[in-house]
Amino acid sequence: MTSDHREPQVVVLGGGSWGTTVASICARRGPTLQWVRSAETVDDINKNHRNSKYLGDDVALPETLRATSDFNEAAHAADVIVMGVPSHGFRGVLGELAKELRPWVPVVSLVKGLEQGTNMRMSQIVEEVLPGHPAGILAGPNIAKEVAEGYAAAAVLAMPDRNLAANLAGMFRTKRFRTYTTDDVAGVEIAGALKNVYAIATGMGYAMGIGENTRAMVMTRAVREMSKLGEAIGGQRDTFAGLAGMGDLIVTCTSQRSRNRHVGEELGSGKPIAEIIAGMNQVAEGVKAASVIMEFAEKYGINMPIAREVDAVINHGATVEDAYKGLMAEKPGHEVDGTRF
Repeated sequence: MTSDHREPQVVVLGGGSWGTTVASICARRGPTLQWVRSAETVDDINKNHRNSKYLGDDVALPETLRATSDFNEAAHAADVIVMGVPSHGFRGVLGELAKELRPWVPVVSLVKGLEQGTNMRMSQIVEEVLPGHPAGILAGPNIAKEVAEGYAAAAVLAMPDRNLAANLAGMFRTKRFRTYTTDDVAGVEIAGALKNVYAIATGMGYAMGIGENTRAMVMTRAVREMSKLGEAIGGQRDTFAGLAGMGDLIVTCTSQRSRNRHVGEELGSGKPIAEIIAGMNQVAEGVKAASVIMEFAEKYGINMPIAREVDAVINHGATVEDAYKGLMAEKPGHEVDGTRF
């Protein structure tokens, strides 16, 4: 990463809640620069050591974290890039990076989504736009505000090379934030995209007043559903029972701070998806991923009833009542080898 013995400079691109939280973790380990579009947020981070817009006034950021709105400064400083921008802006930011970034700088994505139109995972976009740069993802059951407030949590860093993953993982560790490693980039990325769709399904259930047993059933079958597609794409089965799969699914489906669960609850209250999105100040990646997931399901010939019903509500005018009726109409079969809900 660097030719001398200085600490590598981590550059986090994006000023949202999770990008800022990861930047604060990295800043406790070594020099960290955060690129943020908003000059107001830059001042808030640098002068007040807060990102009040996304993390509130109570979360103090380390004084070693510095922010800038100068993209060229951030790109030139980077020994490691952390991408905290949403999926719809990911390619554009990488395109700007391509003009400035030194060769071979690793790129770690924080995005749990897929690119609409191409159906590409974020690491695939990095490979296309920044060839030669190792690309991976940091993911897990991480509600940003809780991590920022110091609650114990864990994530998995997926990079194509195990040694590189092990070397980078230390930058994302604190006493209360445990970072594991894997080389299953595809599995972690697809798990991150899918769990958001299933959190919308669970949120719709909360709005309908379904019981705890029903929620547990939906979440358990969601793990199986994501495993089938993930393995078809090239992921490893164990990934979907781990932090990026089951772990992230549990917290995203159950936490009241979950954006995607919130979308499901709002859909269940009768609000149209456009109104829900307009009322949010951060992206719920499951909304964009739903249609992409169904294209994958068709491509690989996999029946995905839960994802199908979420897509029907978001993109095809179905109601949440229709969705749950559709799920219960599926006839159960073999738990592991069956193709239905």
